[in-house]
Amino acid sequence: MIDTPSTYYFAIDALTPDRLPMARLAEYMADLASLFGHKEHVHFDRVAPGSAVLVQHVDDDHRDRVRERLDAASVDGTVPTDVADAVESLNARLAKDEATGRLSDRSGAEVICFPGRDRPSLRTFGPFNEICSFDGMLIRVGGKDETVPVHLQAGDKIHICNADRDMARRLAPHLYQGTLRVWGEGRWEREADGSWKLHRFNISEFKLLDDTPLGQVVEQLHAVKGSGWKKFDDPVAEIMRLRRDS
Repeated sequence: MIDTPSTYYFAIDALTPDRLPMARLAEYMADLASLFGHKEHVHFDRVAPGSAVLVQHVDDDHRDRVRERLDAASVDGTVPTDVADAVESLNARLAKDEATGRLSDRSGAEVICFPGRDRPSLRTFGPFNEICSFDGMLIRVGGKDETVPVHLQAGDKIHICNADRDMARRLAPHLYQGTLRVWGEGRWEREADGSWKLHRFNISEFKLLDDTPLGQVVEQLHAVKGSGWKKFDDPVAEIMRLRRDS
């Protein structure tokens, strides 16, 4: 494809095409797709020779919209959340590869600089203990010792917790039965990349959450005589407000 004003180049200084594994290339491409947005209108072209340079082009009718997103990434305090997340992911990936990155346009002008390995590293913090809670589905309870391992799944993350035998017996009937909220003492540590790692969590109490869809809850509230919920134009927003203020 002939390069046009809609062509962008993402250069990785520490890698060359022959040293860039295909799986790693796919990860960088996924991050860049998130950064550019408008995924149906941004296309990967090639890996250019020299330092690994990922070349992509944007459909002409989306050129201005994509450029607005890219320009926003370099403006302090006004970066859309999804753009900031993509920039952070690219910087973290570059840091792991001991590399820096640079996104430029066809003229060679820098659009975004990615410090990667050169960005200031965060100081590790902890470990420390804190009373906290989280939600998840119980997917495993087992073990022969006095301390019983308990596995809770929250999305694609699995939390491995501990419980005494009495708590394990109380938890067991809820295996694969809805969402639980567990309370207890966790041991946390902030790692150098800014992420928080849970080393240990001892469950002291739990409750089964009501998984009834919010729309159905609103209908039930409307059906209660004298409840006052019918006067709200947007009862869902009112429920969310009450939740924030509680």
